[in-house]
Amino acid sequence: MEDQPGQRAGDRIVLSCEALVRDFEEGGRTLHVLRGLNFEVRAGERVAVIGESGVGKTTLLQLLGGLDLPTSGRVCVQGQDLAKISDSERGNLRNRALGFVYQFHHLLPEFSALENVAMPLLVRREPASDALDKAAGLLQKVGLGDRMTHRPGQMSGGERQRTAVARALIARPAVVLADEPTGNLDHATGEKVFDLMLDLNREFGASLVVVTHDTQLAARLDRTVALEDGLLVDNGAG
Repeated sequence: MEDQPGQRAGDRIVLSCEALVRDFEEGGRTLHVLRGLNFEVRAGERVAVIGESGVGKTTLLQLLGGLDLPTSGRVCVQGQDLAKISDSERGNLRNRALGFVYQFHHLLPEFSALENVAMPLLVRREPASDALDKAAGLLQKVGLGDRMTHRPGQMSGGERQRTAVARALIARPAVVLADEPTGNLDHATGEKVFDLMLDLNREFGASLVVVTHDTQLAARLDRTVALEDGLLVDNGAG
């Protein structure tokens, strides 16, 4: 979506949901996880989503990323309603506009760090040489220039997560969705990985939506929202 005349990049909404409802059927009863939730993320904005375990934070992130569809309501990425496009179009939009970082890195074990980072570009059929060159440059940027040929099983937890961050950013997405990105790391390593995410956020201009239980981490972002009883409560600046 192009910026409108007179509209600053930071005023542009890149991700939004409206009246978002997600129900699940379990054991003959309906679980109301999200109950008409509204949410907006602007270009370059960094937002933390906090809440107790089991309230639906990961469900929300999956809906925002087009990995699941709502019971009702809508999610828009760069102005496109995810429910109104085909599966293939949704996949293309995810690849182009969204990056994902998970608590567990989800790297492909049979591929090197370089190949894992290049994968989103290879999926969109960019020439392999170009994709690998871009991946190498980004791995250098995250301090893994000497680990490019290593597979995930040969890397430390922090190295794997830095590789996952590089993979999330390789396609220059509008938004990075992160689900407890430091939750599987010790405190010191987690701090380093989160510092890296913030540095790259500033450099690349991608918005960040971070699901976390760590209130100290959340406080470092622009805004914090709390998921409570299926709705988001805006806690304001971090």
